[in-house]
Amino acid sequence: MEKGLSYEEAMEFLYCRLPMFSHIGPAAYRANLDNIISLCSWLGNPQARIRTVHIAGTNGKGSVSHMLSACFQQAGYRTGLYTSPHLKDFRERIRIGGVMVERSFVQEFVDRVRGIAQQIQPSFFEITVAMAFAYFVEKKVEMAIIETGLGGRLDSTNIIVPDLSVITNISFDHQNILGDSLTAIAGEKAGIIKRAVPVVVGEFQPGIASIFLERAGELDAPLLFADRKFQVISTRDHGNHLAVSVKREPGSGIDSYELDLHAQYQAKNLLTALAALDVLRQKGWNLPEDSNRSGLSRVMALTGLRGRWEQVESGPAVILDVGHNEAGVLEIRKQLACTPYDRLRIVLGTVRDKDTQKMLASLPPEADYYFCQASIPRALDHHLLAGLAHSLGLRGEASGTPAQALEAARRDSGPGDLILVCGSCFVVGELI
Repeated sequence: MEKGLSYEEAMEFLYCRLPMFSHIGPAAYRANLDNIISLCSWLGNPQARIRTVHIAGTNGKGSVSHMLSACFQQAGYRTGLYTSPHLKDFRERIRIGGVMVERSFVQEFVDRVRGIAQQIQPSFFEITVAMAFAYFVEKKVEMAIIETGLGGRLDSTNIIVPDLSVITNISFDHQNILGDSLTAIAGEKAGIIKRAVPVVVGEFQPGIASIFLERAGELDAPLLFADRKFQVISTRDHGNHLAVSVKREPGSGIDSYELDLHAQYQAKNLLTALAALDVLRQKGWNLPEDSNRSGLSRVMALTGLRGRWEQVESGPAVILDVGHNEAGVLEIRKQLACTPYDRLRIVLGTVRDKDTQKMLASLPPEADYYFCQASIPRALDHHLLAGLAHSLGLRGEASGTPAQALEAARRDSGPGDLILVCGSCFVVGELI
């Protein structure tokens, strides 16, 4: 009898024998759903045997996914969560009740699909999506929160028919794949809308709202813009939590929420999550307001979410944030404006296929920069990054690896300084 793969051999197969977007970029992207359909058909279509919420968007989809998972967990449901990319451990992508998939399941699954994988040549992402569906079926989850990887229409996750579709917001990212206009990007994200399945869109953006309205109208999908139903009245950082006051539709009172996610930008994500929870309640899910409040106050603890304005050291403060595009950096700047510090130092790395110039132009010019390069083939060379930054008036040095850059920033810092690590989830992941 042939010996099965070890976990290490399964990881080697996933990372080294399959095209992986996080390592090589667009070359790993498949502009169709053929492989995932074939793979899931071979597995018995596990995606058809679970109930799901499907979440797309440029920024915030990871936070909203974890918020919804926390609320379902707190309400007592056996809850699956699929997200990408991972920061440190591959198994972060697939969780139930906040607990990562077992190593034994990963190795057994990879061993099982090796044959069909050699025939259809799926990507790393296609294999991991199928793995998540199979795992959630085997473990009998009651709800699975599924985050898209890239885009929506042609994303491998887009073979599900969910209870609810969620689109957080639209901004520029992955233009080389999704299109070079917000209209084109919105069209790709709108591809997750399904016939008669309600959809929540986080933000009403005047230039592109019609894209979602038209798509939803064509498919008889009830559509709700979260920021038209809810309004943030105030936010206040209390150190260990972010207090957010929210007003519902005109004529209703003000509700207060405490989030363990500290960044001000989480208030937007909160509105999207609240709108989604309302729709899901209407569909029969038992999601009481008190358990939702409790879940939202413990998102990190319940789900394992990391890297969203996460302070990991003090004196000087070191904060990790996975913001990696122009819109994400603009949200970081808003957060910096209400954060006290003596001097700002930024450890920054990115990848080659991003619009690095726009991101750099959005960063604070008063900071001292430490440019770094994550240990993946897709990473932008730190010397090239430093040269581009210098041409835009940012001052700093090419510092090598993320660890070397952080150490250099620590050496230069006083106890009242702030060291921010951002620009790439791969940089953050190496430092966790």
